Amino acid sequence: MKRFLFSIGAVLGALLLAYLFWTAKQIERESTLDEARTADVIIVLGAAEYRGSPSPVLQARLNHGLMLYLKGLAPYIITTGGSGGEPHFTEAEVGRGYLTQHGVPSEMILVEDKGATTGQSLAEVNEIMHRMEFHTCIVVSDGYHIFRAKRILRREGVQVYGSPRPASGVTSEAQLRWLYFRQAVAYLLFRIGINI
Repeated sequence: MKRFLFSIGAVLGALLLAYLFWTAKQIERESTLDEARTADVIIVLGAAEYRGSPSPVLQARLNHGLMLYLKGLAPYIITTGGSGGEPHFTEAEVGRGYLTQHGVPSEMILVEDKGATTGQSLAEVNEIMHRMEFHTCIVVSDGYHIFRAKRILRREGVQVYGSPRPASGVTSEAQLRWLYFRQAVAYLLFRIGINI
């Protein structure tokens, strides 16, 4: 009986690993796909901020969202991200400040500043989109992040186009593979109802 249970566990473990590697490959394939087109709103997913200034990652995301906005692809931008333990600033507010400094009118920027995770932020974004009667969006983030973000929003009936920020070139192949695999795990958790 123990041998049988061990065999079943080994098969299930192998299937789980195969699924995660297959999903990671899908994430990798989608990570460089730019689908940007006319939409109701651009969503810039948050990243770290340092005492009111965007981190290099957040700044790169904001710059990409700004470029899409200046191209006229959407009239509104939503910035996302909570405080992350910072008592005075949120990622979303820092993003909003950065965009207004670069010419985006403040009334065209909507802020989601409650989310501590991607899942929480996108749940709040979904509420904003329903309230504003937005149906289409462009999601801006790092390439490895786009796959899961799109599927979270699609589950709510939103038409989503991904637009990854330009790669910085400082991430090694091994680091990228780890990021793809980590996102595959996060996507699996999302599929079973755990939204991180």
